Amino acid sequence: MAYAVIKTGGKQYRVQEGDTLDVEKLEAEVDSEITFNEVLLHGEGDTVKVGAPFIDGGAVTAKVVDQFRCAKEVAFKFKRRKGFHKTKGYRRHMTKLEITSIG
Repeated sequence: MAYAVIKTGGKQYRVQEGDTLDVEKLEAEVDSEITFNEVLLHGEGDTVKVGAPFIDGGAVTAKVVDQFRCAKEVAFKFKRRKGFHKTKGYRRHMTKLEITSIG
């Protein structure tokens, strides 16, 4: 089965056809198609193509399944021996993708 490593949102993801993954928010409508041209690696069977930094003509197509906010995460700061404690929560905006093709 073919797989690829793509770059989006400052992170790298290993994907195959049919995979669903959550990435940093992308400006796209639900049920639309997105093409990722920043393909770092493509592998199929025993052959592996590695880009420098990207593969020429490499593309991964994905369908946008949902736009959502993930579970609350906590940023906690403190300074020892000073009695300083600060807690702040936040929820990141995310996009759920389903990989449709790797080329």
